[in-house]
Amino acid sequence: MRGFMGKTEEMVSDNGDLAFPVPEDYNIRKPDVDYGEVREIRYHSNTVGKDRKALVVLPPAYTEDKKYPVVYLCHGLGQDQTQWLDDGSVQFMLGNMIADGTAKEMILVLPNCRARENDEADPEDAFAITNYRAFDRFLYEFQSDLQPYIDSHFSVAAGREHTAIAGFSMGGRVSLHLGVTLPDTFGYIGAFCPAPGIFHYTHMNVTEEGLFTEETFDIKEKYRDRTVLMIVAGKSDMLVGGYPEKYHSVLASHGVAHIWYRKQGGHDMSVSGHGLYNFMKIIF
Repeated sequence: MRGFMGKTEEMVSDNGDLAFPVPEDYNIRKPDVDYGEVREIRYHSNTVGKDRKALVVLPPAYTEDKKYPVVYLCHGLGQDQTQWLDDGSVQFMLGNMIADGTAKEMILVLPNCRARENDEADPEDAFAITNYRAFDRFLYEFQSDLQPYIDSHFSVAAGREHTAIAGFSMGGRVSLHLGVTLPDTFGYIGAFCPAPGIFHYTHMNVTEEGLFTEETFDIKEKYRDRTVLMIVAGKSDMLVGGYPEKYHSVLASHGVAHIWYRKQGGHDMSVSGHGLYNFMKIIF
């Protein structure tokens, strides 16, 4: 792995704009860059009981003769698999990084993390426990349905050292949920403006017990030196507030080496895109 493997304190910054800079045109389409291909896939979800959609961003000159690492990239609460493509311009980000030599060739999988029958974007119950539970259920769909489909239909390199998960807002919560729960699957975890729910909370008239306790939110000892974990927060993010910093603090209390920084911005894709750029720069 070429990712960070050092002390937590060395990768902590309250001025992420300075400590983790990105080019101004990092996700802008350029006329001389090959941006690969975007494919829409449909896979059967036994977890949900229906066929479900996802998007796959393939690197330039993708070929079945090579094996590629893969990033599962998760969307926010009211969105779907199109968010990172439409709002985050992730195809242009990846293509520019590969062309500049700042990222390795990789496959991006953009799933719909709302694992339920009504999986459309902007649901009426977006800020309700029923919607949140669908995101939690994605853990089972990923294991049983999505990852096996990707592995059998694309030229994916096997092993945790070739597998990453990252996401924005509720997708950041999903990434922490799956990444910490499945350490034998993911060697890289990125959470950008992650939503509440990792621990017990009450927020926006919803109370959840939490996916973990402060004691269980930890990277198992055997994986600690082989896991890259990044959490990024917006300095003016009023929607998730201090929850991302709480996740950072608990990991630090366990001695889990990880990257944590705050940058200018709110609860938006400019913050998460900044985080994803720096994440893709160090993984694989």
